[in-house]
Amino acid sequence: MAVDFRFIVIGRGMMGAAAARHLSSMADGIALIGPREPEERKTHDGVFASHYDEARITRTFDANLAWGTFAARALDRYREIEAKSGISFYSEVGCLYVGPQKAEEDFFRDAVAVSRTLGSDIEAIAPAELGRRFPYLAVDPDFTGYFERRRAGHINPRALVRAQVSLAEQGGVSLIEETVTSVRDAGSHVEVTAGGKSYSAGRVLVAAGGFSNFHTLLPRPIDTRVMARTVVFYEMGEREMAIFGDMPSTIVLGDREEDHIYILPPVRYPDGKTYLKLGGDTERLSFQNLKDAGAWFRSDGSAAERDHLSRIALQLMPELAGCPVTSGPCVANFTPTGYPYVGFAQSPRIGVLTGGNFVAAKSSDELGRLGAVLLAEGRLGDEDFGRELTPVFAAA
Repeated sequence: MAVDFRFIVIGRGMMGAAAARHLSSMADGIALIGPREPEERKTHDGVFASHYDEARITRTFDANLAWGTFAARALDRYREIEAKSGISFYSEVGCLYVGPQKAEEDFFRDAVAVSRTLGSDIEAIAPAELGRRFPYLAVDPDFTGYFERRRAGHINPRALVRAQVSLAEQGGVSLIEETVTSVRDAGSHVEVTAGGKSYSAGRVLVAAGGFSNFHTLLPRPIDTRVMARTVVFYEMGEREMAIFGDMPSTIVLGDREEDHIYILPPVRYPDGKTYLKLGGDTERLSFQNLKDAGAWFRSDGSAAERDHLSRIALQLMPELAGCPVTSGPCVANFTPTGYPYVGFAQSPRIGVLTGGNFVAAKSSDELGRLGAVLLAEGRLGDEDFGRELTPVFAAA
């Protein structure tokens, strides 16, 4: 039978929008289906996405070659995407990694080795130099640093998605602003239901992030944990901007995993105020359904986690004392492999692209490209880490 589209991408987030853009240069007859960001978060009762924000850290410094490669490939395309779309989203302010040398020796050693493979320029900073070079940060005297000046900083995820969608549409992609509620392999094609209408395609890519299992989008649920994350915002005034205004993105590895923290430099938000944002990776609340995930996104995150992060923040950056503090919700989608999933979901016509593992925003353009290659060519090669990206499915 004739189909409406050759390919449909489900999910208008960072990976899905990137996949649609890349597909637009590979084939005709493509649709991108997904709702826009809700105007009122606290009253919205549908699906959400984790890119509803103004800043995400970018870096290639990583102890894992695959993740470092994904980031490097994406970062190398940022300026081209900006130029072609006319939308700015990338701030190359650098990224600083700091931590106790002895406790993180293996990580730093492996990350430096990966950086050499990727051709990244990483500067090692001795403990005695950290305070002089980065005076906003108060760390223990045995902490060492690694600074990546080029191909590092932060991106505006909202703006990046706008740029990807704009270029996809310029390339002929049909944008359908609806929520997909079911996907069915009909044998010769795939049937997709969205907004009460049915669409058909030869192949479909499900890029619905943490919501991939919450509607009938896949033949079988993927093995993934959708975890709550709280982010904390410090409102900046003139005094704070004089101190923190020129800081790079910063990741601090503490002596304990629960003390790890990431820090975004001051960024102006849609309310007209400028905030320094930080977050961690300690919460254990997970979601099994749309109702619970939606309730979390409508909240202000966890008050206990906000207080925990604030205590660490004030130890690391005492000059934040007195700043107004707020918090917000996010989710992280973890896979048991530690890698994203880019592969077919037990159907040669339905692919899945998800599993950011809390580190994929910077790599989303490359992961989207891999999803596009999967649909267009039917497989990923070793040069694209195809084996590592094979999806794992939940037990029947």
